[in-house]
Amino acid sequence: MRMLRHLLLVAMETRDEKAPVEVRIAPLSGRELVTEVAGGVGRALGLTLFWGLEIIRDAYFRILDRMNVRPRHKRASAFPPGQPRKRTPAA
Repeated sequence: MRMLRHLLLVAMETRDEKAPVEVRIAPLSGRELVTEVAGGVGRALGLTLFWGLEIIRDAYFRILDRMNVRPRHKRASAFPPGQPRKRTPAA
């Protein structure tokens, strides 16, 4: 019990608070305001596009599930089957 009380007192020790930070908000000029608004609109449009593509992807995979399409069993390869072509050394 004594140990618990000691831990509680150590946790409750008061420490010096940091000095308050003065924050100044400067109004944006015309060019800076347009830049900030355009950046916000661009981010919003990018997220909208991302969400739209996610909805399409989700719908596509739901259709595949309904059609009971199984995933590939064979691993896909970037190389075509057969013998590789003979290469002539570059001069």
